[in-house]
Amino acid sequence: MMFKLILSFFLLTACCFVAFSQEKQSEKSQKHNIAVAEKGLIKISIMYPYAEGKTFNMEYYETKHMPMVAVFLGSNLVKYTIEKGLSSGVPNQPLPFMAIGTFYVKSLSEYQAAIAPNRDVIRADFVNYTNVIPIILISEVVK
Repeated sequence: MMFKLILSFFLLTACCFVAFSQEKQSEKSQKHNIAVAEKGLIKISIMYPYAEGKTFNMEYYETKHMPMVAVFLGSNLVKYTIEKGLSSGVPNQPLPFMAIGTFYVKSLSEYQAAIAPNRDVIRADFVNYTNVIPIILISEVVK
């Protein structure tokens, strides 16, 4: 009887361990696949520097501006993110950026072709959410 209890406990523990290991491996595979999928993408970072007296309407940016630009980018767009600045990396130092919007696209030339005819519309919308001139960095995701 005691042997059966020990054997049952051992089998139950082994099953749980295998299931847990497979779940962890699946999570690792998913993270790896995401990294591989992003490698080679073009990343457009639109950074809004913080300065005294400057403003930024995050709600408008999130619900109106970024979705509008996303429509212009069409099927070239893989995803976009919006970040709200919280603090500097150095304590008690000014916030470097109030916000950063990022687009991940497949092709730089398709991005440029989509933005060019819409540049004036995009710029005209700035006044609806900020009084800051953004800094734009275009880069390639390497890892």
